[in-house]
Amino acid sequence: MQNFVISSDSTCDLYADYVKAQGIRIVCLSYIMEQNGALTEAPDDFQSYGEYVDFYRKLREGGFSRTSMLNYEKHFEHFRAIVEEGGKEIIHFSLSSGLSPTANVAKDAARGIEEKYPGTKVLVVDSLAATIGSGALVKEAVRLRGAGKSLQETFDAVSALPLHIQYCIIANDLFYLKKGGRVSAVAAAAGSLLQVKPVLSFTREGKLTVVEKCRGMKKAFAYTLAKTEKLPPVEEDRMMWIVHTDAEDQANELADMVEARWNFRPDVTIMGPVIGSHVGPGSVSMIWKTKEERGDG
Repeated sequence: MQNFVISSDSTCDLYADYVKAQGIRIVCLSYIMEQNGALTEAPDDFQSYGEYVDFYRKLREGGFSRTSMLNYEKHFEHFRAIVEEGGKEIIHFSLSSGLSPTANVAKDAARGIEEKYPGTKVLVVDSLAATIGSGALVKEAVRLRGAGKSLQETFDAVSALPLHIQYCIIANDLFYLKKGGRVSAVAAAAGSLLQVKPVLSFTREGKLTVVEKCRGMKKAFAYTLAKTEKLPPVEEDRMMWIVHTDAEDQANELADMVEARWNFRPDVTIMGPVIGSHVGPGSVSMIWKTKEERGDG
């Protein structure tokens, strides 16, 4: 029997089969797709690869997707369902507090659950990131639980990880991030130039910042490889992962480059609709774990 429950909001962007196999409990955000004057609301719980591709096809065809944060009630009901099924110890992973109040709302709901159900313990981890950055923390919690670590040991270990995860987020442009309020109009101007691919990273506070402007994907990939030289991936506990927004060929091109340099091929997955709504189609991003902590650039 598992000694504690691993939980996350859906922005961790883990595939449904992995979530089911590992018994991870997901509380889903939702998105509203506006297309041809019609509004369609749907949960962030895609079950097949084709659903992801179809989402980005709609964006390319002129659709626009809006998202909203998870409120206190949804977090509380999510935790309560776990507790009433017998889960007395829970570790929960949340979208960066630098992007949304979600992490703090989750912590408030955790305290509410502990008060209502004495003896229950709910620990919330602020990922200080999103998508595969948060997903990597969830996967590490799964590994530690499998190794027999306690809830507190796992929480302590994964809470020390976020600043050791480096990012290169290569946007096709910054239109979606600007429209969603994730970057300023000044920063978004970088994406208006022909073939300029803005490269973003997360700051220490979990906010997005533009760190480079590259002429085309190949130069953006070269920048990413150069950053791995400056901040080398940890070899003994390799954590490298690439995510794309319906740009699979380009994501695999970057994976080939990484494998040739570091003799390790990162996993390649597709981004979910909530974070994908803000990034837009055609992006490729990579994370890797380092001994050094990340800075703000």
